[in-house]
Amino acid sequence: MPKIDDSRPFIPVRIAVLTMSDTRDLASDKSGNTLAEMIGEAGHEVADRALVKDDVAAIRAKVKGWIDDPRIDVVITTGGTGFTGRDVTPEAVKPLFEKEIDGFSVIFHMLSYQKIETSTIQSRACGGVAHGTYIFCLPGSPGACKDAWHGILKYQLDNRHRPCNFVEIMPRLEEHRRSK
Repeated sequence: MPKIDDSRPFIPVRIAVLTMSDTRDLASDKSGNTLAEMIGEAGHEVADRALVKDDVAAIRAKVKGWIDDPRIDVVITTGGTGFTGRDVTPEAVKPLFEKEIDGFSVIFHMLSYQKIETSTIQSRACGGVAHGTYIFCLPGSPGACKDAWHGILKYQLDNRHRPCNFVEIMPRLEEHRRSK
């Protein structure tokens, strides 16, 4: 059971949300809307939000721009993690990772298995870090976004979570660059 230390003050993080879709716009983007709502409810800031087509260059350019933006702490993408020809989010984003967060995918699939059983293998959800920015690529369904948020990200992006969390190590993500 997640442990929140209420004696510590909450530190909000700035999260950008990117949806990959050839058929939706921001108004009809159920997964992006779900993520934005959960981010706000948790006390974090939706620092930016966009929708791009399922295109490697477009996805990579948007995520790279957010990685380079010091006002963005976390990027969460939704969509494009399946196997079809248009599903190219991991191909676009993984080359940007300096370090992959393997456990994110493992835990996501464990949570997903509890709800959709073996169908979880059809997702290539992943996470990583690039230039001090956390990046998480989620499937394009509101249910998958809820599973990832409520089961993993809500706690790891809360600095009060014990025994450890992503927020408390944010200042150290770029220490290898400062030592040069």
